[in-house]
Amino acid sequence: MRRIGIVGYGHLGKFLVEKVQEHPDLDLAFVWNRSPAALEGFQRDQILWDLKDFKERNADLIVEVAHPDITREWGPRFLQEADYMIGSPTALSSQELETSLREAASNHGLYVPSGAFWGAEDIRKMADRGTLQNLKVTMTKHPSSFKLDGELKTKNEQVKENKVILYDGPVRQLCPLAPNNVNTMAAAAIAAHNLGFDKVTGSIVSDPKLTDWHIVEVEVWGPNGFNVKTVRSNPAAVGAVTGTATYASFLSSMLGAKDRGPGVHLC
Repeated sequence: MRRIGIVGYGHLGKFLVEKVQEHPDLDLAFVWNRSPAALEGFQRDQILWDLKDFKERNADLIVEVAHPDITREWGPRFLQEADYMIGSPTALSSQELETSLREAASNHGLYVPSGAFWGAEDIRKMADRGTLQNLKVTMTKHPSSFKLDGELKTKNEQVKENKVILYDGPVRQLCPLAPNNVNTMAAAAIAAHNLGFDKVTGSIVSDPKLTDWHIVEVEVWGPNGFNVKTVRSNPAAVGAVTGTATYASFLSSMLGAKDRGPGVHLC
């Protein structure tokens, strides 16, 4: 029986907790939420009231679906005791934190879910061979589906009728400005490890006419004119940060986050 700890009880956290409780080979080690009132209905021994007590629950895998700040504060400590799946990989745009986590993943695995990032394994294989030359990920959403900071927030608030490119440039600079929206791009930067956060390009487009979908385009370049472009239309309601298809993808990642040993792994 694999014991799973869930950190965060928003829409995705609720979905994962439900699936863990339904699965015959999984056991809910704990669920933590910043607002404990949201956990009404759980047995007291299922609720982790304070993250500093996580070791007492003996989780085999801890899954973060809360906020990048969780990884910044707790990621290295989680990895000392269990495998850790980071649901907000935008935190890895900090070179210092990424280095710290890679060093901490000496006894357990750090798992990065591919989410809406289509073709992650193929891109990782190209990076392994050194044949990946360029990678660009473009995400187009309704303005209300973006949770942005700084100048991007102001720019998005001014979008009225026509779509606007809010950002086009290195993923590393984008992640802190859109920590809830560009986890797909962070996963891309991990897969494309020969390029990394500084050389993978991210573009976010705000389109008020896009009311039913999130569009994720991935374009890859390799030697001798090699080029692949995929376009994924992910069903999503207006205002939704995460498309519905990503929930199932995340569940598959959680189920696959095991038995790979120490180090950093896409799942």
